[in-house]
Amino acid sequence: MSKVVAVEQQNNQFNLWSTCQDYYELTKPKVVLLLLLTALVGMCLASDTWISWQILIAGLIGIGFLSSAAAVVNHVVDREIDGKMARTFNRPVAKGKVTPQKALMFAAALTVVGYVILELWVNRLTAVLTFAGLLGYAVVYTMYLKRATPQNIVIGGLAGAIPPLLGWTAVTGEIHAHALLLVLIVFIWTPPHFWALAIHREKDYAKAKVPMLPVTHGIDFTKTSILLYTVLLCVVCLLPYLVGMSGLIYLIGSSLLNAGFLYYAWKLKFTATEQTAMKTFKYSIIHLMVLFVVLLVDHYVRF
Repeated sequence: MSKVVAVEQQNNQFNLWSTCQDYYELTKPKVVLLLLLTALVGMCLASDTWISWQILIAGLIGIGFLSSAAAVVNHVVDREIDGKMARTFNRPVAKGKVTPQKALMFAAALTVVGYVILELWVNRLTAVLTFAGLLGYAVVYTMYLKRATPQNIVIGGLAGAIPPLLGWTAVTGEIHAHALLLVLIVFIWTPPHFWALAIHREKDYAKAKVPMLPVTHGIDFTKTSILLYTVLLCVVCLLPYLVGMSGLIYLIGSSLLNAGFLYYAWKLKFTATEQTAMKTFKYSIIHLMVLFVVLLVDHYVRF
């Protein structure tokens, strides 16, 4: 009898762990961590001194919770599309491991807790802007733009670009041009980043009837768009140095990173192999992550 009880306890523990993993996956943790990195850099660049631990911890938790809530809503709204695509068919809601109702309750809880944290321990401006970002991604992009236009990721990318601004306002309580410049970098980075993935998964998007650019305008047109956006990104990434926001470390680091992105975009357009699109997508993630780390290093170590 004791063996039966032990087995049941083990099964219950396994089920609990599996459920926790499903809910964790709903939050798109890798995406949220990248967003939080950009928010952290926004915080640090907003001040010439060390920022308070309260603002740092409360700000990142609040922004993280609301970003996670947006990701959960995305899982719910896109569950039918996700079920048709090889990359996403095993997601918790699409697979039926978490019901839409439970997922939405989870999203609501994350939203309320995250907003309250920002309102009470950071400031109202950051709370409102972060909530606006949630609505922009979960409602405007996911529910409408994604299904309405091949420019979905261009317009909807603004919601994913605001974390540096949120970090800045968390520290200063105001919107500054330098913070908007950080937003612009992420905004211009988003289309070539996502279109590279869309090229790699073009058949999936076509099957799911999602009007991504490779589906509506063809892969060759999308490759040209990626190359042109990458050139624009290289120019935009020079602005922090040109306006005196950053120094020599950033100029060198960003130039090298941009050269790498331009190399992949050029190769994707003119000498692509079957894996070039995915390699470009993966490099774009490294590009943004390291770019913001370089911004952070440059802020504290100036030459």
